Amino acid sequence: MVGRKNLIFLGDGILRLTKLACVVLATLVLFASACSKNETPEEPDKKPVKEETPVKATAPLTGVETKIAPPERAVAVTINNHPDARPQSGLSQADVVYEVLAEGKVTRFLAIFQSEKPESIGPVRSARQYFIDLSQGYDALFIAHGYSPEAKQALKSGAIDNINGIQHDGTLFKRVDFRQAPHNSYITFKNIEKGAEDAGYEMDEAPKPLSFLTDEEAGNLSGDAAANVKVAYSQDATFIAEYHYDAEDEKYTRSSGGAETVEYDNDKPVLLDNIIVIEAAHTTKDSEGRLGINLDSGGKAYVFQKGIAQEAEWKNEDGRIFPYINGEPIKLVPGKTWINIVPELTMVSFGE
Repeated sequence: MVGRKNLIFLGDGILRLTKLACVVLATLVLFASACSKNETPEEPDKKPVKEETPVKATAPLTGVETKIAPPERAVAVTINNHPDARPQSGLSQADVVYEVLAEGKVTRFLAIFQSEKPESIGPVRSARQYFIDLSQGYDALFIAHGYSPEAKQALKSGAIDNINGIQHDGTLFKRVDFRQAPHNSYITFKNIEKGAEDAGYEMDEAPKPLSFLTDEEAGNLSGDAAANVKVAYSQDATFIAEYHYDAEDEKYTRSSGGAETVEYDNDKPVLLDNIIVIEAAHTTKDSEGRLGINLDSGGKAYVFQKGIAQEAEWKNEDGRIFPYINGEPIKLVPGKTWINIVPELTMVSFGE
């Protein structure tokens, strides 16, 4: 039988044991708390960064794939082709180039840029009415330095958004020191964009696209051999344009006056995929020899693609020159296009 003293002893032991257990428990809680404070908290799971696949878009005037970008307006620049202006800057980056006679049997270029932006373009030359008309076909911002009386009236009337060197000589347009006037006016693409912004011109609408051949269609072209093409604007050899097809690169090169057409800054050649030559009636309009060119009536044409020539008819559709065969528009080989406007197709020859 357990005595009273034994019970007291037992109770005292239980009490001591309980106190000890509480101390141990408290110590464990403090230790666990300290450990949790010293631990580096786990970072939340990071979601993997999703790599975006570049979306491709087709440039409307070349049919060539480019990285997608906001649609941009075409820019058309009148470029000098006098021998003292060669080699020019920017021609290799133009999507479409028109070569047209001006007075004095000298040709000028209307270079249309949309898929590429050259750092510098020039020499820039004065406007003629037919350059304005062709630019309107692409709803382009028109760039020139100077104008004929007829072109001046059209520009002053607001017929087309334009930036002209007469108003911006020495600001947007710069005179280079390696050429003599009037062959020394240049403009940068940045200054074109600045001038457009200052004038409040909208520049975010791309031109209506041209029609292009598929690779299979381009590989099945038929016609006469035309690895070498000669386009004479007069008897002056200085303005005879020659095109040579490189079957390996599948591109045409161009030369005039016996010299290859290249970029002034880096000697990069102008490489072309489509050459179109159209016959249009030319008339002399004034005592200065300025010309009127009928770009409305349509007429005979040649189309040169992949070293092959096709006879065609041309039509003017909303300001654009299009070649047709049997009433169907000819599609272009994806790439760059050069359009020569001559008084007579008899001035054109071609062969192997």
